[in-house]
Amino acid sequence: MDLQSEKLLIPGYEKVVKFTEKSSKLKAIIALHNTVLGPGLGGTRIYPYQTFAHALTDVLRLSKGMTYKAAIAQVGLGGAKSVIIADPKKDKTKELLYAFGEAVNSYQGVYICAEDVGCTPDDIEVILKKTKYACGVHNLRGSGNPAAFTAWGILQGIKSVLQEIEGNHSLQGKTIAVQGIGNVGSRLIEHLFWEGANLIIADTNQEAANFYAHKFDTKIARSDEILSVKCDILSPCAMGGILNKKTIPKLKCKAIAGGANNQLLTSEDANHLGERNILYAPDFVINSGGLINVMHELHHEGYQASLARKMTYYIYHQLLNVYKIAKQHQISTHQAALNIANYRIDQKIGKRTEKLCFPFSPKELSHMF
Repeated sequence: MDLQSEKLLIPGYEKVVKFTEKSSKLKAIIALHNTVLGPGLGGTRIYPYQTFAHALTDVLRLSKGMTYKAAIAQVGLGGAKSVIIADPKKDKTKELLYAFGEAVNSYQGVYICAEDVGCTPDDIEVILKKTKYACGVHNLRGSGNPAAFTAWGILQGIKSVLQEIEGNHSLQGKTIAVQGIGNVGSRLIEHLFWEGANLIIADTNQEAANFYAHKFDTKIARSDEILSVKCDILSPCAMGGILNKKTIPKLKCKAIAGGANNQLLTSEDANHLGERNILYAPDFVINSGGLINVMHELHHEGYQASLARKMTYYIYHQLLNVYKIAKQHQISTHQAALNIANYRIDQKIGKRTEKLCFPFSPKELSHMF
C-alpha cells in the first residue's frame, strides 16, 4: 500500500490533508478544524462528489460545524470531518477502507472517525483493522449506528420550537414535513408518528417513501416540493445548503428543526428566516445526539446508553437557551448558537481533562471480525 498525503493550507483550520492511494483508488480528505476542547471527532462521508473542489468545500463546512456542535454539547471534543470521494454503492471496497484507515491512523488520535452518509458501522469495523481511532461499532464496547440518538435529539429539538412558538411542546395534530428518510429521518418519522403528528415525507428514493408512507400513514410530497409544503415544522434530514435565497421565500412553515448538517447555505440566510418570522433550530445544536452517543463509547468505564440518552435529552434545554439569547440580543438563533460555542471555545469551557479510551488495537480487532 502506497498512501500519499498532501497538506492543504486552509486559513482557520488546524490541519487539512488530501490522501490518495493508487491500488485501492482512495481519494480522501481529512479536515481538522479546531482541537482546543479535545480531539477532533467527526464522521466519514463517502460520496461521489462531482469535483475535488466540491468535496473540499463540504468537508471544510462539515468540520467547522463539528467544532460548534461539540462545544455546544460540551462533550470535550474538537471539530473534524473526513470525506472519501467515491460512490458507496459501486466503489466501496475493503482495500479502499483499509487505505483510509491508514490515513486516519496517521493522525494518532487527534482525529477520530465514525459513520456518516455512505459509511456504515460495518465499514467502521473494516477501518478499525488499520486504526483504533474510530467509533460507532457493533461490538459490546460500541453502540452501533448513532442515528437513533440523532433522531431522538431532533425530536427534542422539534418539541423545543413548539414550546417556544406556542408555549406547549405537544406534537398531537401538528403537521411535520420531513425531507429525507434515511437512517435518521426514518427513525424520526416513527417518533413523530407515536407522538401524534401528521406527517408529510419526501425522499429521492420513491420506493422508500412509499414504504414509510404506508407504515406510518403519511402523505408523500415530491422531493422538489417538500420545502414549500404548508406545515407547522419543516424537518430537513438530507443534505445541506437547502435554506437559501431561492428556497426561503417559498417556505410555508412556522419553524425549521431537522437533522441535516449545514442547512443554511450562508449565515446571512439565518437573518432571512428571521425576517419571515420562521424559528430556526440551529443544526449543529439539534443534531448533536449522534456525537454525544459515540463519545460515550470512549469512556474508560465503557459505553452506557442511559448516560448518552440523558445528555441527548438536554438538547431541548440547550435550544430554549439559544432562543432566549437570540431574543435578548436581537440576533438570529444561528448567531446566538455560534456566540455560545465560540465563548466556550475561547474560555476553554468543557475542555477534555481525561484521555479517551480506545479499547481495541487493530491486531485484537482482526481476530474479532
